[in-house]
Amino acid sequence: MPRDNYTGLLAFVTVAQEGSFTRAAARLGVSQSALSHTIKTLEANLGIRLLTRTTRNVSPTQAGERLYRNISTQMAEIDAEVQALSDFRDKPAGTIRVTATDHAIRTILWPRLAAFLPRYPDIKVELICDYGLSDISAERYDAGVRFGEQLAQGMIGIRIGPDERFALVGSKAYFSRNPSPGTPHELVSHQCVNLRLPTHGGLYVWEFKKKGGKAINVRTNGQLVFNSMYEVLEGAIAGFGLAYVPESLARPHITAGRLVRVLEEWCPLWSGYHLYYPNRRQPSQAMRLLVEALRYRPQGVK
Repeated sequence: MPRDNYTGLLAFVTVAQEGSFTRAAARLGVSQSALSHTIKTLEANLGIRLLTRTTRNVSPTQAGERLYRNISTQMAEIDAEVQALSDFRDKPAGTIRVTATDHAIRTILWPRLAAFLPRYPDIKVELICDYGLSDISAERYDAGVRFGEQLAQGMIGIRIGPDERFALVGSKAYFSRNPSPGTPHELVSHQCVNLRLPTHGGLYVWEFKKKGGKAINVRTNGQLVFNSMYEVLEGAIAGFGLAYVPESLARPHITAGRLVRVLEEWCPLWSGYHLYYPNRRQPSQAMRLLVEALRYRPQGVK
């Protein structure tokens, strides 16, 4: 197999992940025509078609799906090792791709990155907003952010935020038309503003647990569905139903009287946001510096 097939394989994996030549070309920093030529050369060298192209999207063929499944993780590991070579430079450098929810980006990542990045001008950070609990190895992310309970096996987890509780809230206008729920089971008869999860296309199931009791999962319904917690919150403020959102997100609106909190005793405490990455991967100097910048330090602890 020709030696330049590594470039072709990298291009193929990127197109398969993005489902688009346009997005893949932008991610790789090449033109669409150059990317298309690279893919065609790879397919010619292998003697088999790897991608099916339509006017709307691009998807792997059966052979392409098998190839992607078997090499995507290895390609990510090779990329990580190349990035790790920046340790031998005088200045830490490299690009770090992190997937997280918009709430984690706005409340945890961005405030600390705003102070971190000016100190290291050769380090680049790419933040990808995603509620899908992506496989960071397969999607070639360097790290992800999740609550502690959601960390996958085989990952190193670093706490970057305090414990977090969700809050069930609704507007005064909504409660003027509807009674307050007495238990989570009563939510099935309420209008609720839901969050769509991209992984399986389902709605986020609201999770409750009273101290000393069993966990209760409730599937709610309503007129509005969003794919962002911030819009879910806005729907509740506008009176379209109840919302179940991070407490820190709802607190200013509760304090201002725009929202009323209910079933507080049923909302469990989560173990806070964690940055996670594969434990088999030796982090680069840039990654180690970022981890230390994001690491959670309770007030009074340096």
